[in-house]
Amino acid sequence: MSDPRDADAPSDAFQVLGSETRLRVLRALVDDDGRPVRRTFSALHEATDEDTSAGFAYHLRQLTDRYVRKVDEAYELTYAGTEVARAVAAGTYTESVDRDPVDLSGETCPLCGNEALAARVTDNVTTVSCEACGGDVLELPFPPSGHGTHDDEALPSAFDTHHRHRIAEFAAGVCPECGGAVDADAERAGDPGPATVTFTCVACGARLRCPTALTTLDHPAVVSFYRDHGRDVRDRPLWNVGDEWRERVVSEDPWCVRVVTRLDGEELALYVARDATVVETRRRSVEDGKDVEGEHGDRENADGKGDASADRTDREVADEAGREGSGSASA
Repeated sequence: MSDPRDADAPSDAFQVLGSETRLRVLRALVDDDGRPVRRTFSALHEATDEDTSAGFAYHLRQLTDRYVRKVDEAYELTYAGTEVARAVAAGTYTESVDRDPVDLSGETCPLCGNEALAARVTDNVTTVSCEACGGDVLELPFPPSGHGTHDDEALPSAFDTHHRHRIAEFAAGVCPECGGAVDADAERAGDPGPATVTFTCVACGARLRCPTALTTLDHPAVVSFYRDHGRDVRDRPLWNVGDEWRERVVSEDPWCVRVVTRLDGEELALYVARDATVVETRRRSVEDGKDVEGEHGDRENADGKGDASADRTDREVADEAGREGSGSASA
């Protein structure tokens, strides 16, 4: 691995791109389907407005090695060149999207219970809020290309899918923006209110803050639990995963959150550490208080009220969470 100190200064790298001719060269090395392609000197020259081949050759030399490499008698993009070309095509640095409210009819507000949710977009940031109670349910960015290629009907699903993948990658310890390592920290969002996890990339600084329950949606135990009950956990959007979900902080030192979902008289509990690691899962019947699948639950009664043995069990799991989920804070 090369020493990052040997890399070019960011200001030098971006200065090279300060020419429409050079940006056209990068765009010409990607086809209409977004795939990198090789092109000859003459083909690239034709893609620009440069009058002379000598003038064009100067611009091409400035791009070579950092953004473009020569292969035989043609040119192709480097990794950095590909990233820039795609960002330009997606409008990442040039487009700011504002969008009229998109009605999310049929979706119940988790704050007040009314079916009055709408998604508004300002400067590429999508806010899901309730027009009845005025509360903001969720606020996350969405790339301008996402708005440009999805109509009002398709936008909510695309937005939901995009951020499910982002949350899953962050929770797995990999930054979805740059692939860097991720630190995680957790806190109470208020009382009452869900416990939240904040993920921060140690390389690029990308951050995401969300309720702890959302970090468990792709966990195999959750997927299986919903499938066993004839449901798909992906059918519910992030802004309203369902009123069957509950969270409770069972320990602050070490940090441990008990996330519970109940379907058809059965309960799945997941114990989540500070770094969003699920350290234990349990399934049991909530009708008779007996465990299922041979796992030992925390002995809550059917009405959800715990006893002393439940507290002891929670503390034992919390201790395990402290050992296995030692994510550090960086937010």
